[in-house]
Amino acid sequence: MASRTIRNIDDALKQRLRVRAAFRGRSMEDEARDILRSALAADERPARNLAETIRARLEPVGGVELAIATRDLIRDALHPDRPLSSTPTFFPSYWRRHRTGPSC
Repeated sequence: MASRTIRNIDDALKQRLRVRAAFRGRSMEDEARDILRSALAADERPARNLAETIRARLEPVGGVELAIATRDLIRDALHPDRPLSSTPTFFPSYWRRHRTGPSC
């Protein structure tokens, strides 16, 4: 087993550890080991993706029902019996002003 020395611990923190260890009938070293073990055991959970993390964080607050907006077609669908127009159906005024070629 490895051993570590922890330096520069505040006196108040050391006193709290001493009291906690005495209350449980342990040594300070054993109490510090137990605190580290329980703190690090809590972090051993499977990694989740971002969406699951956000969902889990907001779940206690409750969900929000959002209305899904209707989508319109940008342009007419192509049909084999209709010829293609020379001007696109999206942004027609911009297209007429800025096109180049022999028809200008």
